[in-house]
Amino acid sequence: MLTLEQLLTQSIPELRERFVDRERPIPKGLVEALESDNRQGAHHLAKLIRERWRKNRAEGQRLHNLLRFEIDLWEQGFRSVAGVDEAGMAPLAGPVVAGAVILPRNYKLKRLNDSKQILDIAVRDELAQQIKADAVVWSVGIAEVDEIDTLNIYHAGLLAMRRAVEGLTSQPDFILVDARRIPHCSTPQRGIIKGDTLSASIAAASIIAKTTRDAIMTELDSILPGYNFATHKGYPTPEHCRCLKELGATPIHRRSFARVREALGLDPIQSELFEEKAESAVAGQ
Repeated sequence: MLTLEQLLTQSIPELRERFVDRERPIPKGLVEALESDNRQGAHHLAKLIRERWRKNRAEGQRLHNLLRFEIDLWEQGFRSVAGVDEAGMAPLAGPVVAGAVILPRNYKLKRLNDSKQILDIAVRDELAQQIKADAVVWSVGIAEVDEIDTLNIYHAGLLAMRRAVEGLTSQPDFILVDARRIPHCSTPQRGIIKGDTLSASIAAASIIAKTTRDAIMTELDSILPGYNFATHKGYPTPEHCRCLKELGATPIHRRSFARVREALGLDPIQSELFEEKAESAVAGQ
């Protein structure tokens, strides 16, 4: 490891590449030395490093706040807390996928957030792989298109969540769920409105669910060419609606959704997403 004196013999671009671009640990005294350095750009580099520190502190505080629900449960004696979330409620095609994950205690992963807030696909995939590697256990649950059309999308989403929890090889003591409660689940649970932005466990589950569903839709695109499922993932984009109108519906289109039924010349159904009569159907799954 280079000493402070050796580092200061390097050029400002070299120091910037090491400590700003690559975010290597900052040696004690480096910033103060740069602020006293007469070279052009040294003061600016010191300012960039201090800004990096400020952002790291802010990110650390954000990640700590993201654990507040988990910390409260740990302090109550719940040792194993799972987060559960789903992806794919709005698309016109493809399954709905849920993720369930139990994170290590006090887990902090830089950039962890609700999957919808992470627009860079590569970053989302990278986070998913890291979460899977670090998690105590994780699982996905899927409700297929025929189940969506039978139960309705709301109850199919709950079914996928229940399957994700049941797929965990180690069952949790408590479950945190985004906005809802999972029926026919004996484990204590809490639904948190906008939980994917407020709970680390739910955010991690949302990333697993989203990346899993995206991979499924990309695979289906190769099986059912012409609809560009790999790009829009089945969501009702103008391109998808145009393809649906011109080419008709595929076997993975949700025939209970109004736009799909319109393309097929069928009367709309499931205008009410929360039909209570589907409860009994869910119970039988």
